[in-house]
Amino acid sequence: MNLTLWIVAGVLAAALLASTSKAFIARERIAASGGEAARWIMDFSPGFLRALAALEFLAALGLILPAALDIAPILVPVTAACVALLFTGAAIMRARRGERKTLAPDLVYLALALFLAIGRFAIEPFTG
Repeated sequence: MNLTLWIVAGVLAAALLASTSKAFIARERIAASGGEAARWIMDFSPGFLRALAALEFLAALGLILPAALDIAPILVPVTAACVALLFTGAAIMRARRGERKTLAPDLVYLALALFLAIGRFAIEPFTG
């Protein structure tokens, strides 16, 4: 189970790191190249997108580094719970916009974040 939880943490961290590109690429370019799945980006200001990317970057770090460095590993499930909230918001936004086709990945990431949070809080915690 421990290996599975590490893999899930790695997958979530990679997805969050990939998502931080919105801080470095013009939102018009993302909207044009991403198709229907990226149209949402035009509804938010560049400042909001940079703040969101910063939070996603910190979340990616929080899923891996505390346990890898053995410094406050309790932050891993706490971060996973916060990531679950992030993807809940993303899923709600997509549902409100009627983007049913692009809702599935957000729900998968939400399920992975919940699995990681529950796994590290109760099933296979890092301490004791």
